[in-house]
Amino acid sequence: MNKRIQILKEKMLSHSRYVSIEQAMIITETYKQHENDSVQMKRAYSLYNALNQIEIAIEPEELIVGNRTKGVRDGVVFPESGISWVDKEFETIPTRPQDKFNVREEDIKTFRECIVPYWKGKSLEDDVKADGKIAAISTVVKINQTDHAQGHICPNVKEWLETGPAGYIQIAQDKLESCTDVKKREFYESTIIVMQGVQDFMNRYASLAKEMNLDDVAEICHDLSIRPAHTFREALQSLWFLMVVLHMESNASSFSPGRLDKTLYPYYKNDHLTDEQALELIECLWLKFNQIVYLRNAHSAKYFAGFPIGFNIAVGGQDENGNDYVNELSHLMIQAQEEIGLPQPNLSVRLHKNTNQELLEHAIRCVAKGSGMPQFFNDESLIPALMDLGISKKDAMDYAIVGCVEITTQGNNLGWSDAAMFNLCKVLELTCNHGKCLITGKTLAPDFGSLSTYKTFDKLECAFEKMMDYFIDKMIECCEKVEKGHQDHLPTPFLSCVIDDCLEKGIDVVNGGAHYNLSGIQMIQVANLADSLAAIKKMVFEEKRYTGKELEQALQNNFEGQEVMRQTLLNRVEKYGNDVQWVDELGSKWASAFRNKLKKYTNYRNGPYHTGMYTVSAHVPMGQNVGASADGRLSQSPLADGGLSAVYGRDLNGPTAVLKSVSRLENQCTTNGGLLNMKFLPEFFSTETGIKKFANFMRTFVDLEIPHVQFNVVSKKDLLAAKEHPEQYSSLTVRVAGYTAYFTELAGDLQDEIIARTSYDAI
Repeated sequence: MNKRIQILKEKMLSHSRYVSIEQAMIITETYKQHENDSVQMKRAYSLYNALNQIEIAIEPEELIVGNRTKGVRDGVVFPESGISWVDKEFETIPTRPQDKFNVREEDIKTFRECIVPYWKGKSLEDDVKADGKIAAISTVVKINQTDHAQGHICPNVKEWLETGPAGYIQIAQDKLESCTDVKKREFYESTIIVMQGVQDFMNRYASLAKEMNLDDVAEICHDLSIRPAHTFREALQSLWFLMVVLHMESNASSFSPGRLDKTLYPYYKNDHLTDEQALELIECLWLKFNQIVYLRNAHSAKYFAGFPIGFNIAVGGQDENGNDYVNELSHLMIQAQEEIGLPQPNLSVRLHKNTNQELLEHAIRCVAKGSGMPQFFNDESLIPALMDLGISKKDAMDYAIVGCVEITTQGNNLGWSDAAMFNLCKVLELTCNHGKCLITGKTLAPDFGSLSTYKTFDKLECAFEKMMDYFIDKMIECCEKVEKGHQDHLPTPFLSCVIDDCLEKGIDVVNGGAHYNLSGIQMIQVANLADSLAAIKKMVFEEKRYTGKELEQALQNNFEGQEVMRQTLLNRVEKYGNDVQWVDELGSKWASAFRNKLKKYTNYRNGPYHTGMYTVSAHVPMGQNVGASADGRLSQSPLADGGLSAVYGRDLNGPTAVLKSVSRLENQCTTNGGLLNMKFLPEFFSTETGIKKFANFMRTFVDLEIPHVQFNVVSKKDLLAAKEHPEQYSSLTVRVAGYTAYFTELAGDLQDEIIARTSYDAI
């Protein structure tokens, strides 16, 4: 890391996070001025005004400039999405357990006097939560995007770099000339307005840079406002402006740049830069990715802990003909992560059977440094599964990743990949207890029976299927309500310009303008489900060690006075993650059943639902919703991490056995993303022999067609020390779920769960 990068990194990390209401004020004033305009136009004018009025700043050392606020890592209040939760929580945001922000007293006063009165009852949050249906199923299903815009999108970066705002204005003007449809004309007018705002935004940075005698920055920013990018540095700057404006328009997470080693390579190749020059520019961009964080409500912060903003960048993989794809940028981007070691961007490496050995070993050496990156995705698993979903071969071959581990096509997809999280373990609990919650005693679902009434394991499974159907129906109704709410409140003309087919059709992306219109649902948590079903099957129905009534009562009492039973369930029944076929297949059976049930539904944009198996950090709060379970787990303790992972501490047969268990899950279940967490001790990577062994392990991962794996390389001793003395470990990063976060910024219960994960010292 050179001196420039070191200075910029230290400056950035020294900034405190604050809640910002600046854009909320601009939006509010804009809506007041345009009361008679449509929401489409109000949104366009709001973004235009924000781009022209938001305070900006440049550090004199910066080579890549721009941010959505003057402050670094500020959390932005966005009134169209929701203000009720901010009103309720504003004073407690600095002291809440997870993802704290500082607040200014004067901002609280202004917010309550100027913003709340106008927006009360008018936001997306107010709309979708009014009938109480989302809250009614919240212990089983977490419906997402209820108080913020939809992100989780990979825009058409290549087209953006080749077109620029001036080019998009021309395209929209050409469309307007022949368009007679009133709504479509309004859509094109809105895109012209926002792109003119983007030009102004770029020129504001040009003017500020000129004042600071940063003539090269000024020239680049001005030129990008009127023409496409030409040089490598211009391409990086143009890309960053794209990311900033997407966040200013939507205040959402997980806008991902995609396969940057492929998209940026022509600019790099034609620029004749030295590796040192190119690396410095990449590292300047990498630092910018860490300057945008996301303000969530306290409840959501538990599910998405550690500010996972989700700038996912993929390197490697295959070209359109199936040949191995790697170039100098692939290595430079891994090197940038090695040197900087920050949580963003979320760096991913695509692997396949013919992956270049040098790239694989370079990625492993980066993993060994302990930042939790890169994570690995398997073309052999994902490409066929995407094609089975209806994605063209060309788009499937070119897949990218958004956010944590969500799979997407590039530039043509509103994948809504984080629509909801479905708690299979809570469904089993209600199935086993007359539809009643073990924690509160409240009736949450129909009474299909209980452990004491089912005469056979098949009868229990039939009741479980009915319970699953009951909550899937309710979940889909809520998802549709949220999507309609986004159409009513949050059209996105800027995003629509950089998603294929929207400009051609004259339809905003939230209204179905994209080429692909998917919705992804996460199933939580298959490992606990498999372990619990295995325990019931073996101990109650096969060996008859316990009656259904005895187990039911033990669960109702959280195993109080039944520790021998609990230990028997924990230790005398085989567990998922140990290459035990019959247990693994129980999990696979119900994961596939869940996916197949969703296939009969279409979303509000007339696209398909599909499934993922990842948790972000939801395994902790979702576990708090689940009472004692038949696998021996105590009430309200965390569920398994990841999504494909075994329950921590139960994978006793080593990492290869874990891979074998995971391989029994159908790949079609993880087209929305699957997440396998593993933890290795640092000493494993201390020799060249260790690196080679790990590379062979990764080849096995590819051969077994497992969609994803990621690694924490850290000792339990260091994690315990960091929890005890956080001030000494402020730079320690760990892999939480599909993202990296600062360990000391995580809430205590999530820290404990990460510490408890099984560590391997051998393969």
